[in-house]
Amino acid sequence: MTDVSSIIRVLSGNPRDQQATALLQASHALMQSLFSPEENHFLSIDELCAPEIQFFIAREGDKTLGCVALANHGDYGEVKSMFIDPAARGKGIGHKFMRHLETEGRAQRLLSIKLETGNKLVQAHNLYRAHGFVECKPFGNYQANSSSIFMKRDLT
Repeated sequence: MTDVSSIIRVLSGNPRDQQATALLQASHALMQSLFSPEENHFLSIDELCAPEIQFFIAREGDKTLGCVALANHGDYGEVKSMFIDPAARGKGIGHKFMRHLETEGRAQRLLSIKLETGNKLVQAHNLYRAHGFVECKPFGNYQANSSSIFMKRDLT
């Protein structure tokens, strides 16, 4: 019999939840340690609470192990704030998030999902490529810089 507390589920979440906030703060600290302020494009916790953004968490039992957001920009969605607790890495949470975002994007009738990621986040690049993302030009309000990599995945 499977222990229900060991099943990792992706659920709608709240960035202001204590466990989610802790993950977001850890993510922000990591990004600030790797990239200059002008090369950081993470959203604040308040910005993640905007109506056009859906925020998801990965839970195992009562512990939040990761978070990700999908910002609806009309014809495309943007992946924001994906972060997995370092102690929970290797459990397939990133793959669960990517499948969930694809399903959610299709449900919202988005034509594609895009993201901006840092050039030093090689494991993230591998995850995105494994889910059909390819490099693309800057989108939205982004400008090309020395550390950003832009990727997209068509949903059509």
